[in-house]
Amino acid sequence: MKWVLLVVAVVVGIGILMVVVGLLLPRKHVAASQVELKQPVDSVWTVLRDLGNTPSFWPELKSSSRMPDVEGRETWGQTMKNGYTLPIVIDEERPPNLLVTRIVARDAPFGGSWRYSLEAVNGGTRVTVTEDGWVSNPMFRVISKLMGHHSTLDSYLRALGKKFGEESSPSHKD
Repeated sequence: MKWVLLVVAVVVGIGILMVVVGLLLPRKHVAASQVELKQPVDSVWTVLRDLGNTPSFWPELKSSSRMPDVEGRETWGQTMKNGYTLPIVIDEERPPNLLVTRIVARDAPFGGSWRYSLEAVNGGTRVTVTEDGWVSNPMFRVISKLMGHHSTLDSYLRALGKKFGEESSPSHKD
């Protein structure tokens, strides 16, 4: 019986510690990752901008489908591999060099925007994705910090490289 109480006390203690640490971490963060691909900017833009086909090369997404406009802006429902669906709006678009998307779910435990910048370099394209995000739940802040704010950005950029048959290793700008 003492062991059970000890285990429960440790679990509760860890939970309380995570909440306290999470409350001390900043709610907002900015992270940027980039890769250089051997493809021309227009080719990379075509793949990047085709939000409906993103799940075909990025395993983090199960589906992506067009939804009715939100705030008068093009909106996509992107279902993550964990089953959570996020509505994403296009905030800004300057083909073929800039795309800014933003999560518009009001009840989401996290949110923010992704800024995709494409620049012609060395006969190919430098792709930089900058996340200007926030995490509301203090426990999720701890998990996000431990996983690293770059993990999803890096996953996307590696998958984008593989789409073109390239192995890419993202670097961090910030």
